[in-house]
Amino acid sequence: MRMMKTTMRKALAALAFWAGSLSAAPVAAADLCRAASFEGVDFTLCEVKAGADLRLFHSGPEGLLGSFGAVNDLLAGEGKALAFAMNAGMYHRDREPVGLYVENGMQRTAVQTGASDDNFGMLPNAVFCIGEAGFSITDSRDFAAAPKACRFATQSGPMMVNQGALHPRFIPGGDSRYIRNGVGVSADGQRAVFAISEDSVNFDTFGRLFRDKLALPDALYFDGKISRLYAPELGRSDLGMPMGPIVGLVVPQP
Repeated sequence: MRMMKTTMRKALAALAFWAGSLSAAPVAAADLCRAASFEGVDFTLCEVKAGADLRLFHSGPEGLLGSFGAVNDLLAGEGKALAFAMNAGMYHRDREPVGLYVENGMQRTAVQTGASDDNFGMLPNAVFCIGEAGFSITDSRDFAAAPKACRFATQSGPMMVNQGALHPRFIPGGDSRYIRNGVGVSADGQRAVFAISEDSVNFDTFGRLFRDKLALPDALYFDGKISRLYAPELGRSDLGMPMGPIVGLVVPQP
C-alpha cells in the first residue's frame, strides 16, 4: 500500500509538471536533488552550497505568491527561475508566516519564543537563516537574545536536531506519521540539505536521517501533510493548496 501511494504521488507530480502547470521554463541543476533511503523510508534530498542564490519567497507585487509557478513567474522578470523549491515554514490561515520571517533583509514578522501544543511550539523550535557567510539553524530563544544578520530567515518547529542532539520529545517508533519536509545544516554552515519524505515518517526517524545518515548537527522541521517539492530535474512539481513561505534556489534561465 505504501509503495502504491508513493508511486501515485510521483505520477501525479510528473503529470502536473509536464502538463505545463508552471509558465517559466524548467531549469536543471545537475545532481542538485537525489533519492535516498533511511530505515525503510524513501526521501528526496536537495543540497545547496553557501554562496548560491538561495532565497525565501512569500509575496510579490500582486500579493501572496503561494505556488512554485507564481515564484517562477516573478523570477522571469529577472531572467531567472527556480532550480528547486519547497515549502519553508508554518503559516496561518491567511498564509502569513508563523514566527520570524525575513525576506531581502526586511523583517516581515517577529520571532516567537513561547511554547504551545502544536508542532511549532514544541520547544526548542528554531530559525533557519541564510546569511552572507552561509547557513545556520539557531534555537529561537537564542536567536531572540542575539539576532543574526540574515538576508532571509524563517522560523519553524520543532528543531529536530540541536548540536547533534535529537529533540527530547521524539519517540522512537512513534505512530505520528506524515509526509514531512525540513532542512539540515552542516557544522561549518557551508551546506544546507533539504529533505522531503516520499513515505509517511515519524519525527524520530526524520531527525535521525539528518543526524545519522547525513551527519548534519542541526536540523529544522518545516511542515507535514502539506509538504511539497519542485524539482524540474526530476520532472516534479507537487500539487496542493496555496503555501506560505517558500524556499528556492534561483538560477539563470537557459
